[in-house]
Amino acid sequence: TRGSPGGRTAAGATPQGSVAPATPGDSPPATPVPATLHDLEEAVHQLEVEAEHRPPPAGPVTNLVVAAAVIALGVATLLGSLSLGAGTAAQPASGTWPLLIGVVLVALGLGLVATARHTSDAERFSRSSWLVLAGLATMVVFVAVIGVIGFEIPAALLCFVWLRFLGRESWRSSILTSIGAVVAFYLIFVAALSVPIPHLF
Repeated sequence: TRGSPGGRTAAGATPQGSVAPATPGDSPPATPVPATLHDLEEAVHQLEVEAEHRPPPAGPVTNLVVAAAVIALGVATLLGSLSLGAGTAAQPASGTWPLLIGVVLVALGLGLVATARHTSDAERFSRSSWLVLAGLATMVVFVAVIGVIGFEIPAALLCFVWLRFLGRESWRSSILTSIGAVVAFYLIFVAALSVPIPHLF
């Protein structure tokens, strides 16, 4: 009986603190689905939607054209670095870094040529490709004006345009990131390392 120490449980009653046994007709308790499984399903669905709206892959001819453009850019960088003075490993000059960049570009271009017939990662030229051309155009303008007015204002504007209009970031994030990037670049390369680049201050 309940409440009496050492008492026995009545026939057919469930002992206190124990769980009643399940009968054959009872349904099993529902197990809650973890939130991570829902997140995984949503991520897979998002990838499927993006794959449906992705532009078709570029063909071998387009891949070869892109590879030729990369090689040409690398060769132009190499020639420009030699005109600035390549220097040596012990005494690097103004053209040392551009020389390394040119070598890397030429190597990457040759790699694109070797895989032009087999790669399917490149996309066919579409409306979104104009964003890449817009980014290159802003870079050309940046290079043209940096020697006239210094790098501070052009670099801030370039970073802002890329973040706000090409990357679709918020106004606040674009402004703060642009200013922070220019300040960090100035402190590292101008104030700390004394790199001879055109600057206003």
